[in-house]
Amino acid sequence: MAKRAFLFLLLVPLLTYANIIKVCKSCKETELSSAIAHAQKGDTILIYSGVYKARNLIIKIPLTIIGIDNPTIDGENKGTILSVNTDYFSIQNLTIINVGRSFTKDYAAILIAHSKHFTIKNLKLRNLFFGILIEKSHFGLIENNHISSVSLSEAGSGNGIHMWHTSDVIIKNNDLSGLRDGIYLEFVSNSVISNNKSYQNLRYGLHFMFSDKNEYHHNLFKNNGAGVAVMFSKNIKMHDNAFILNWGSASYGLLLKEINDAEIVNNTFEQNTIGINVEGSSRINYKNNTFLRNGWALKVRGACYQNKFTNNNFLNNAFDLSYNSELNDNFFNNNYWSEYTGYDLDKNGIGDVPYRPVKLFSYIVNKTPETLILLRSLFVDIINFSEKVSPVFTPDDLLDNKPLMKKAND
Repeated sequence: MAKRAFLFLLLVPLLTYANIIKVCKSCKETELSSAIAHAQKGDTILIYSGVYKARNLIIKIPLTIIGIDNPTIDGENKGTILSVNTDYFSIQNLTIINVGRSFTKDYAAILIAHSKHFTIKNLKLRNLFFGILIEKSHFGLIENNHISSVSLSEAGSGNGIHMWHTSDVIIKNNDLSGLRDGIYLEFVSNSVISNNKSYQNLRYGLHFMFSDKNEYHHNLFKNNGAGVAVMFSKNIKMHDNAFILNWGSASYGLLLKEINDAEIVNNTFEQNTIGINVEGSSRINYKNNTFLRNGWALKVRGACYQNKFTNNNFLNNAFDLSYNSELNDNFFNNNYWSEYTGYDLDKNGIGDVPYRPVKLFSYIVNKTPETLILLRSLFVDIINFSEKVSPVFTPDDLLDNKPLMKKAND
């Protein structure tokens, strides 16, 4: 009790001198720039309903900024609107519109640099270049924000949430659309991305570069240029996400390049050109995923080792698997394949005949894409059957020796 009382006495001066500053058309402070200039450490700024034209607002002390009755900050397309370089700050309940655009500068609705312990919550960000741009900052929460723009080209657009050299950030329950990448991470660690909706973005719903020890789960990535790209990273947990309708000539639900020691579990890949495209990635556990009506469920392009594919469902894909290298020590077992036609005489739920998931026609299409127009022809059925009986072009050791007779987790 004595210790608690002592701590309370230490906090009293901070509580005593923290002020509430009101901003409205009839208040003492009518502009946000003036309120920020007059604020002291720990103050709260309440911004009331209205449209406030402002840009290049700079916060260098701990503050809480809260909107009341949906105020709007209009940057008039002239540059970054709000820059923050301090610890322990919070920005909530605002609409921010009209960020400037540039081919040489990364203008953002909110730029956060060299900061710790921050909250960005319940914002509506519209007509953006970058939305929330975070540099060399740590221990943050980005929650319940709606971030959107109208991006026409990758070069002329930015990302919704962009993090660089950052750690220990939680990104959850955000809605991101019309951007270059919904969420972009570069040199980011120990962060969690969950329950977000990232859709109709030009490039990726979520993009990792050189970012280790992160987790993303229960997100929806729909109708993007491609769903998610994870590149040059390790120790990534990817579970319970939905990758849907990411269509295009080079579009993926999930792109993996140079990824090691990862978990891909309980995800749904539905109606993508390619469910997962993987290259140079090892020691990944693919388990309990569902691949439904994709062009290719899996494309394995080479230099992949010690990967395990177990208890996955492959349902009505044009091609379940494309495999352009040696099997190495990768392992397929106990998966359900909707095209498996074997039998189960001992009724143990496992097919008595191994399943060969790589079709000859998949091999041909990889070599000559134009042949795809023959996909549903009798000729294709004949060559696939002949390769199944006597493999010549496809890996003869690439088998699921224990194919499931019913869908996994039914």
